[in-house]
Amino acid sequence: MATDVLKSAARQTRLILIAVALGALLGVFINQYKASLPWLDTVLVDVVFKYIGDVFRNGLMLMVVPLVFFSLMGGVASLRNLGELGRVGGKAAALFLITTVFAVTMALLLALWIEPGAGVTQVSLPVVPMAAPPPLLDQMIAMVPTNPVQAMATTNMLQIIVFAALMGAAILMSGDAGKRVASLVNDINEVVMKLVTIVMMFAPIGVFALLARAIADLGFDQIMKLIVYFLLVLGALAIQLLIVFPIMLKVVGGLDPRPWLRKMREVWLYAFSTSSSNATLPVTLRVVEQRLGVSNQVAAFAIPLGATINMNGTAIMQGIACVFIAQLYGFELSTGQLVAIVGMATLAAVGAAGVPSAGIVMLASVLTQVGLPVEGVALILAVDRLLDMVRSVVNVSGDAAVALIVAKSEGELDLAVYKS
Repeated sequence: MATDVLKSAARQTRLILIAVALGALLGVFINQYKASLPWLDTVLVDVVFKYIGDVFRNGLMLMVVPLVFFSLMGGVASLRNLGELGRVGGKAAALFLITTVFAVTMALLLALWIEPGAGVTQVSLPVVPMAAPPPLLDQMIAMVPTNPVQAMATTNMLQIIVFAALMGAAILMSGDAGKRVASLVNDINEVVMKLVTIVMMFAPIGVFALLARAIADLGFDQIMKLIVYFLLVLGALAIQLLIVFPIMLKVVGGLDPRPWLRKMREVWLYAFSTSSSNATLPVTLRVVEQRLGVSNQVAAFAIPLGATINMNGTAIMQGIACVFIAQLYGFELSTGQLVAIVGMATLAAVGAAGVPSAGIVMLASVLTQVGLPVEGVALILAVDRLLDMVRSVVNVSGDAAVALIVAKSEGELDLAVYKS
């Protein structure tokens, strides 16, 4: 059975890689020739690719709420006691916070050294209106849902996580009745996981359409105007993904990072094509449990929580963007402002929704809090679409790395599956 799962995953990954390559090539072709052949843009990109890509993304999002709710509720209900829930949650939350603070600090230091905004000509930029974020206390109060059905209807992930955890704790404390309900929840979770498998069958087609459309819309002239900023963000994201996370797995978790790097490729492809941690969540959860060997008790809690509050890639973008915009407008950032950027970018990354371009919206609140011009957001929007795809890869990778470390510390990691 395990061999069949591995073979199926390998075959799926190969098909998606082929879809990524073909989608990128077709996207570049359309971008180059859509001016002379407008039907490529109006028919192929805006109708055909949009329809296929949106249907596939909707299929992924369809699974998020039932998967998170039943998987998390069942995972909590299967714990030995409530103390274990607090311990697992505390470890995961602490690691998420530490990695986010490190990510934004590294981004700031790189930006101050490279100075991406120093060579960009000052331009007149339009004002980008952004709503002010709610106070932190209000956000903490809003974590507890007054209407769990509404939370599910609006995909409020933090409220769903809180409600599922509370329900799981109640099942754990309910004796024989709780055992019967837990058995039903686990059966439903198995059915939902089968639904994930069904939707994944159409993944190569969906990934092809999403990527072809994204590349077709990108203009290389816009990228060249901001090439230093663009490459700096990509470089910082690569450092976090290929250096920081593997070192963390080795030093903190005592794990060889090579199986993690090899088996995460499928998750990376989904995250890159959808630009969404939430849309990738079903794939991340499946890979972490079935291919990396993390128990359901840990994975069902850490992965949804990470998709909600752990946004290392978003924090990196916000740190570099703040320095870039400050340099663009000729502002000297004080030590106090740099510390404020670390704090605000961390909070903004925690509060960012796991959907495409959510980080760019939260960036405006960070700029406002440290006294930088919000208008600068308009400039980096030109290249943010592609960067959003890459930072989604970093976001989901951090979730999986933390889940592995927590599972290893709790004795909930199947090392034979991890090393296979």
